[in-house]
Amino acid sequence: MGIAIITGASSGLGREFVYQIASKEKDIDEVWAVARRKERLEELADKINVPVQVIPLDLVKRENIDYFIEYLAKRKPHVNILVNAAGFGKIGSYKDISLLDSDDMIDLNCRAAMDMTVAVLPYMRKKSRIIEICSTAAFQPFQYLNIYAATKAFLYRYSRALRIELLPRGIHVTAVCPYWIKNTEFISKAKQNGDSRKIKNFIFAGKARSVAAMALNDSRMGLPVSTPGPVCFIHRIVAKFIPHEIMILVWELIRRL
Repeated sequence: MGIAIITGASSGLGREFVYQIASKEKDIDEVWAVARRKERLEELADKINVPVQVIPLDLVKRENIDYFIEYLAKRKPHVNILVNAAGFGKIGSYKDISLLDSDDMIDLNCRAAMDMTVAVLPYMRKKSRIIEICSTAAFQPFQYLNIYAATKAFLYRYSRALRIELLPRGIHVTAVCPYWIKNTEFISKAKQNGDSRKIKNFIFAGKARSVAAMALNDSRMGLPVSTPGPVCFIHRIVAKFIPHEIMILVWELIRRL
């Protein structure tokens, strides 16, 4: 039986991955949906045409990672796809965002993604795929999105290096680096508890359906990096050649528009 494990599955991009993997991936017989909100996961499970294991866990809490490791050991699944989509960001300066929120961003976006990856790897085999949801924010520093961008830079570089380590096992790792996604909770939550005026527009934001579809297609092709949209694709290329200090100045103009 082929298993797909998706974190952050109760909403947004994670939820969209559940829908698309269940309907389009022929080697998936069961989905394990991991997120904090049990009710939303149960609602999602009723809409999916493959069996769904609802696993309500807050991955910020280390004890829940330990629980999941034990859960894997008992079930011994054959994991064909892992999608680490759990994560969040906050908009604001260093003084706007609480230490708790900053710590939670680092824990969820970095540590939990790495923990889940390492926990699942013993149950993956040749041609299994790992999809790490990074961000176009990984390509440069972003003032007023500072902690979030730094966490995604960590996950991006972790994914790129892990891919090389796993080549002998035939396991593919794809770092997915989307631009803003407008039909998710991410932007509204990022504006909470901070000065959302620091970023005034989210022009050219994409949609979860197209981002997930392009990311899955890139993963099937074994690409190391997926930039699912024109803005993030151009950003990735430009950031390779223009010094970060200049990119930071450009961002300073863009965020004020």
